[in-house]
Amino acid sequence: MENILVFVEHKAGKVKGSSSELLGAAKKSGATVHAMALGPGAKSLADELGALGASVAYVCDSENLKNYNPEAYLQMVSGVIKDKQPAICLAANTSLAKDLFPRVGAKVGCGVASDCTSLTITGSNATARRPMYAGKVSAEVVFSNSSTKIFLMRPNALGPATNSPGKKADLVDLPAPSTDLKTLIKEVVTGTSSKLDLTEANIIVSGGRGMKGPENFKILDELASVLGATVGASRAVVDAGWVPHDMQVGQTGKTVSPTLYIACGISGAIQHLAGMSSSKVIVAINKDKDAPIFQKATYGIVGDLFEVVPLLTAEFKKILK
Repeated sequence: MENILVFVEHKAGKVKGSSSELLGAAKKSGATVHAMALGPGAKSLADELGALGASVAYVCDSENLKNYNPEAYLQMVSGVIKDKQPAICLAANTSLAKDLFPRVGAKVGCGVASDCTSLTITGSNATARRPMYAGKVSAEVVFSNSSTKIFLMRPNALGPATNSPGKKADLVDLPAPSTDLKTLIKEVVTGTSSKLDLTEANIIVSGGRGMKGPENFKILDELASVLGATVGASRAVVDAGWVPHDMQVGQTGKTVSPTLYIACGISGAIQHLAGMSSSKVIVAINKDKDAPIFQKATYGIVGDLFEVVPLLTAEFKKILK
């Protein structure tokens, strides 16, 4: 039986949702699932990885892997791929993976397909689809000659994984990476927000220029709080300085695939659509009935967002309380 290696990202002692999706997809294929987790806390993931379908987990708890260092991570991941020769390697299409896996592919001589939105696994072969030209078309991706096929999957593209409690992955301790590295990570400064990252969020409420000012984003915060959502924004409001760049959805921001995307006061420029058009359900709220966003929307509401959004918030409170 073929092996599938899943590169697992984790935070605060838990597997990230985007990585659990990959484990679930690998499990459904019927292949033997191996997982790989790096950094402090990796060993504590054995129970969760086992429940998600991994039979073996390659881990390294070294403090040298606490922060992402491309040299150290390249050394670890390429070493496992060379040694274990998995038929397929899966990773989430995160900023870390997009930096790491092209290096891995070059190191071990494997092909890499990034930002994939669907995946079909048949034995040692796999077929994926990925958007191209800012989402105008999609391409089918197959590998004709690659010992290991590496796919970086867009978060929320494969659906939630199912747990099988009680199963535990067998841990294989990996030696710590060499300390003789050209790159030294001295400090990593992270944001203080406790909100779920946009790429991991299942529900996103986004605002555009129609919000009229940064002070009005509070009505989106209220709706997001009721829905358990994360707030995003278009490039126009980020460029205007209304919200920070990490909230930007679009071609030059973050690419997202939530179950529900609510676009408030966003016209629907192609650059924005490129970052969210793969959402399962899109609800657009705009007073301009000819706004391009309505062409992509599953449901459209033509109206003043300052009237519509508070009404939605009130109704969701009744339903969800």
